[in-house]
Amino acid sequence: MRQHRPYALSIAGLDPSAGAGLLADIKTFEQQQVYGLGVASAITMQTGTRFNSVSWLSSAHILDQVKPLLEEYPVTYCKIGIMENLAVLQEVITQLLNWQPGMKIILDPVLKASAGYIFHKQPHWQQWANLLKSIYLVTPNYNEAVQLTGLPDGHSAALQISQCCHVLLKGGHNPANPGVDKLYADTVTDIRPGNINAFPKHGSGCVLSAAITAMLAKGEPLATACINGKAYTEKLLASNTGMLGYHSII
Repeated sequence: MRQHRPYALSIAGLDPSAGAGLLADIKTFEQQQVYGLGVASAITMQTGTRFNSVSWLSSAHILDQVKPLLEEYPVTYCKIGIMENLAVLQEVITQLLNWQPGMKIILDPVLKASAGYIFHKQPHWQQWANLLKSIYLVTPNYNEAVQLTGLPDGHSAALQISQCCHVLLKGGHNPANPGVDKLYADTVTDIRPGNINAFPKHGSGCVLSAAITAMLAKGEPLATACINGKAYTEKLLASNTGMLGYHSII
């Protein structure tokens, strides 16, 4: 039987609990009928509730994993999670686009683990701005958008980021409209939560960005992909009361 599923690539940290990062992304891709290719950017020592430490992979080690995949498989969408720093992230993105000029990159700017570990100190906004011009979609939460730009509120921060790329501002940490995501593309679109009993989950942000990546790889328009990605993530949040969600087919 010929391969008929689209491919999507995740470059993310290997979380042994499989709630976040690379393993969660691959599970999400599979549930969306997308074949997931996975590249590790870090090895974490953690569970769904506790973060102990992280071992980073260099840009060379990351790209050594990526190169044979792009030589063999037609990857047009790539989701990127944690990276050691902006320099590594920039090197990886630059080479990805050299190898695959038409690739669209979805960046989940993980600055802090759900268990509290801080991955990055705050770089200057101009450093982020230069990098984000190469990104198709970035998916910060309210706090991450503020941290990226240095602006005092998420809406102003997202508007500034949207001068560089599309932005999905996640609403989970928004004190004014909790749960309402906002897509900043040609227009600003509110994506409201469904009527579900949601419980906090380790890695829910990873799952959302991976689900959107999968929807895009299947040919959905950006706004539709964000709406459907949120719906899938909500099912994960409602799947049980613990910190590790169960994936299910829509």
